[in-house]
Amino acid sequence: MTTLPTQPLSPLDGRYRDAVSPLSEFLSEAGLNRARVEVEVEWLIHLTDSKLFGTDPLPLATKEKLRLAYLDFGQDEIDQLAESERVTRHDVKAVEYFVRDRLAQLGLEHLSELTHFACTSEDVNSTAYALTIKRAVEDAWLPAFRGVIEKLRGISLELADAPMLSRTHGQPATPTTMGKELGVFVWRLQRVLTRIESTEYLAKFSGATGTWSAHLAAEPKVAWPNITREFVEGSLGLTFNPLTTQIESHDWQVELYDHVRHAGGILHNLAQDIWTYISLGYFTQIPVAGATGSSTMPHKINPIKFENAEANLEIAGGLFATLGQTLVTSRLQRDLTDSTTQRNIGVAFGHSLLALTNLSGGLDQIALARDVLLDDLDGNWEVLAEAIQTVIRAEVVAGRSDISDPYALLKELTRGHRIGADELAEFVNGLDIGDAAKERLVALTPASYMGLAESVVRSKLGK
Repeated sequence: MTTLPTQPLSPLDGRYRDAVSPLSEFLSEAGLNRARVEVEVEWLIHLTDSKLFGTDPLPLATKEKLRLAYLDFGQDEIDQLAESERVTRHDVKAVEYFVRDRLAQLGLEHLSELTHFACTSEDVNSTAYALTIKRAVEDAWLPAFRGVIEKLRGISLELADAPMLSRTHGQPATPTTMGKELGVFVWRLQRVLTRIESTEYLAKFSGATGTWSAHLAAEPKVAWPNITREFVEGSLGLTFNPLTTQIESHDWQVELYDHVRHAGGILHNLAQDIWTYISLGYFTQIPVAGATGSSTMPHKINPIKFENAEANLEIAGGLFATLGQTLVTSRLQRDLTDSTTQRNIGVAFGHSLLALTNLSGGLDQIALARDVLLDDLDGNWEVLAEAIQTVIRAEVVAGRSDISDPYALLKELTRGHRIGADELAEFVNGLDIGDAAKERLVALTPASYMGLAESVVRSKLGK
C-alpha cells in the first residue's frame, strides 16, 4: 500500500476547513505567535513611551515600521519562528529572538534588551491568549451565534400564529404555536449571549511569580503595577489581573467556556426538537438541487445539518468541559498542564462554529407544513379537557354550577379515549354551567386553544 501524501489529521483542517477558517486567523499556532510578537513589540513601545531607563518615545514612523512585525505577519515569519524554535526548544524565546532581529533590521539594536524585559513567558502568553480568544470570539464566533439567534427570531415571529399540538412527555397536550416554541430557544439563547458578550479577557504582566521582583530590581522607584496595568488595559485593551502566581489564573477562560458550552447545550436541544418536528412532518425539508439524501433510497431528504450540529455541539461541549476542568488548577506557582490544554481552544471553538454553520444552513432548508399541524390538532380534541374542567371550576366558585369534581368528570370522559368535536359539544351542552361559559367552550377548538402564545412571542421577541 502506498503512503498517502501529508494529510490533515483533524477534520477541522481538512473536510471542514472552509467553515472554520475564520478562527484559524486567531486560534492557530501562527495566530498565537503573531499575538505574542504583538505583545513583545507593544511592551517595548510602552517602555519607551514611559521614558524608562533613559529612553525617549520612538518616532511615530519608527513605531509603525516596528509594528509591521505583527501587522505583516505571514508565511515567512511563520517559517522563521519555526526554525528558531527548533534551536531554542522554547516557543516564547523564539518570539523574543524574532523581535530582536527586527530591531536590528531597523537600526534599533540599542533597545534590544528591552525585548521581553522583566517578563516571564506567561506574561506574554496570558496577554497573547487573551487577545486571540477575544478576537476569535468577537470577530468570528459571536457573529455566527448572533446570526443563528436572529434567524431563529425571524422564524419564531413568522410562525407566532401557527397553532400546534404540544407533546409533553411525548403525549398530546395543551396546544401552543410553533413560533412560541422556537421563541423559547431565542429567549434562552439571548440570556447566554448577554453573558458571553460581557466576558472579561484577563491578562497578567507581573513577572516570574507575580511580584514584579525583577522590575523593582531594575528600577525600584517606578510604580510597576501602574505601568503594567496601563500596558494591559491601555495598549492591549484587556483587563488587568493584579494578583496571580506565575500564570494568569484562567478563571475568565473557564467562565467563558462554561457559557459557550451552556449555549451549545441549548442549541443541541433546538437541533433535537427540530429533528423531531421534521420526523412528525411538521417541517418539510426544501430539496437542494443535486443533493443526495440516501445512497439507495432516492426519495429521502435527511435532516443531516441538524444531526451534524448535534454531534459537533457534543464534541465542543466535551472539549470546553475539559478546558474548564484543567485550566482552573495549576500546582503551586506554576505547572505546564495549561500549555497543551490551551492549544485545543481553537478545536473546541471550531466544532462549536461548525455546529452554528450547520444550524444556520438547516434553518434555511425547512418550511412549516401548517396543514399537518392543523390535521394533528383536529385529531386530538381531548386536549380541550383542561379548558373544560378549568371553566367548570370557575363556574362552581361563581355559584353557577354544583358539579362536585370537575377534574374527575373530564378524566372519565377523556383519559384513554379519543373524542371528536361533536361528542365534546354534546358533553359541554349537557353541563351544569352558565350559558356564557357553554358558548365559550363550544366555540373552542384545539387550533384556537393557544392562549397568549402569539402575543407573548411578538411582545418579547419583536423589535
